[in-house]
Amino acid sequence: MISRILAAVAPEGAETPNPLLPADYDILWSSVVFVVLLVFFWFKVLPGFKKMLDERAQAIEGRLADAEAAQKAAEARTAEVEADKAQLRAESSSIREDARAEGAAILAELKQQAAKDAERLSESTKASLLAERDSAANALRGEIGALAIELASRIVGEKLDDDKVANRVVDEFIAELEGKKAK
Repeated sequence: MISRILAAVAPEGAETPNPLLPADYDILWSSVVFVVLLVFFWFKVLPGFKKMLDERAQAIEGRLADAEAAQKAAEARTAEVEADKAQLRAESSSIREDARAEGAAILAELKQQAAKDAERLSESTKASLLAERDSAANALRGEIGALAIELASRIVGEKLDDDKVANRVVDEFIAELEGKKAK
């Protein structure tokens, strides 16, 4: 249909131009403008673009190098912290062992002190018991003496008023009782 319209408009005898191909002068001027723009971009825009890409690549590489250095520093710090932790564990273990040994020594000392205190208390108790026994024996001797004098005065029928005689009679009576007790 288009070809019929173009054939109708075109003068007779002339070749019909192809509507898809531009005219020669359009191709020439378009090529000139294209080459000028290509040269402009090639020498002005493309170097700036390449420079920007190179700067970005260097920045990225720098960041990667910094990240690797930071990672190595972190690994070194982690190893240092682990070594410190191991040293602290060993130190705390030795402190615990020292504390246990010191506790055992204190416990042994306290046991020894308690044994000494118990022995001293036992000896003081024995001494007080001996003193009480002696005082009780003396009190009993006095009472036994009085009872012996009363008994002797009843038996003899006379009262012993003289202290020397009474004491002699009491001592003889006690000696006689102790002699019976020893047998």
